[in-house]
Amino acid sequence: MAKGKEVRVTVILECTNCVRKGVKKESTGISRYITQKNRHNTPSRLELRKFCPYCYKHTIHGEIKK
Repeated sequence: MAKGKEVRVTVILECTNCVRKGVKKESTGISRYITQKNRHNTPSRLELRKFCPYCYKHTIHGEIKK
């Protein structure tokens, strides 16, 4: 039997602070994390508090499209 959609999906979390304010000129990019979520338990977009090495503090990282 074939499954329609997988229950656990891989998502990319991106720093919302870096995207909103723009990255400092010295830094090389935007902080991103890869994780998994259960599609049935969390149908909405995932937001976690993670460390951003470009902002040098813990910020909210939100789920982005692939």
